[in-house]
Parts: sequence; structure tokens; C-alpha cells
Amino acid sequence: MPAMSVLYAQIIEGFYTFLWPMLRISAFLMTAPVFSLDAVPVRVRVLFALALTLLVYPLTKWPVIDPVSAKGLYEIFNQVLIGALMGLFLQIVTAALVLGGQAISSAIGLSMANMIDPNVGNVPVISQFIVIMSTLIFVSLGGHAVVISMLLESFRSLPIGQSLVGDTAMTNLLSWSSLMFVGGLLLALPVMAALLFVNVGLGVVTRAAPSLNIFAIGFAAMIPAGFLVLILSLTHVGSRIEWLWLQSFLRVRNLLGVSGG
Repeated sequence: MPAMSVLYAQIIEGFYTFLWPMLRISAFLMTAPVFSLDAVPVRVRVLFALALTLLVYPLTKWPVIDPVSAKGLYEIFNQVLIGALMGLFLQIVTAALVLGGQAISSAIGLSMANMIDPNVGNVPVISQFIVIMSTLIFVSLGGHAVVISMLLESFRSLPIGQSLVGDTAMTNLLSWSSLMFVGGLLLALPVMAALLFVNVGLGVVTRAAPSLNIFAIGFAAMIPAGFLVLILSLTHVGSRIEWLWLQSFLRVRNLLGVSGG
């Protein structure tokens, strides 16, 4: 019986220490880009979180905190907040891409052609294309490895028991969220500027020949011109997406206080 009691106490202590990294990693995987896609089944995410927790668990000594105590409940909230905030910082890039795609679709005249995205709802097809391209760029940059390494390093820079709630974290989040609009504008700016000149040209033509139907000519001219400009500006769009991802990595590192580039 004493041996059983010792074994039971060891299991409980192991559970109390294993819970904290598991919570942070699970919250991050539920909110981070690519990992949080509905195409990734929940079972796969749970197994992936369990595998990462098993990898990081032997690297440090974890505190034993009763999760049903007041301190434990606060720590559960704290770990979920840290993981979710890291994923939210990265999701702002996806929001910027969707916003840029919506601006391009409105300029071209395809704003009514929407697709159902389980993650962000009804979005234009251009936004879907840009998000798919950004996912490929994210993987080609090794972004999945970068975010996992930052997640594991966060346990060293922000150990269990240290809170992230404060003015600095919220200020960083608000300042970084402004890039959702700036990034979307920078993505859509080449197409919007080119189509503005096309609109000006159509206005001059209509003024010179009032008998022409501006709606029949405008839609026929704007869509091919918009796609042509979009194809020519794909290099700019790709480099801007890469810049957004790199900036998001730096922001997460600054949030957690992780050194390095």
C-alpha cells in the first residue's frame, strides 16, 4: 500500500507539472496560422501539442501547482493567454492579407465573387489566392520551424509563474494590429493605383463620347486590366508577404523577450 501511495503521488505530481507547458502549446496551436486551419483535424493538433510537450518537458524543472487552487486557476488563464497571444500576433498577418485581397477585389470589380473560408468567413477569391500564396511562402521560409522554436524558447524567457498581462503586452498588440490595415494597403496599392488611372482613362473616353455605355465598357476593361496588373505585381505581393511574416516573427520575439534574429 505505501508503494501504491508513492506511485499515486508521483503520477499526480507529474500531471501537475506536465499541465502547464501543455496548456501554452495547445493554446498557441489553436490560434497560430497554418496550425489552426480547419483542414488540420483537432486530433492531429492534440497529438502535435502532446509531442511538443514531451520534447520540452525534460528540458527544465517545472513548478508543482495545484490546478484547482486559486494560484492554479490563475496560472491556467496565464498560460492560455500567453499561447493565444502569440498566435494572435501571427494571425494579424492573415487579417492583413484578407484585407488587401478585399481591396484588390473591390478595385477590379470582383467583390461579389466570394468563397466560404471556415477561418475568416466570406472572403473574396483574390483574398483566398493571397492567403494560399502566403501559406506557401510561410512554409518555404521555414516559418513553421521558427514559430515552434520561439514557442519552446518562450519557456526560458517567460517561465511558468511569470505573467504576461501588463501595459507593455497590450501596447505591443495595439501597435502591431495597426499593420493589419497598413499591410493590406501596401499589398493592394499597385493594383489600386493602376486601376485608378484606368478609371481616369475611361472617364476621359466617356466625356469625349457620351453615347458610350460606361458600365458596359468599364466592367469589360477593368477586370482584364486588374488581372494583368495583379499578375505583373505578384513579385511585389510575394516580397511584401515575406516582409509581413518576418515582422510578425520579430514582434513575437519582442513580446516574449526572446533574443536573437
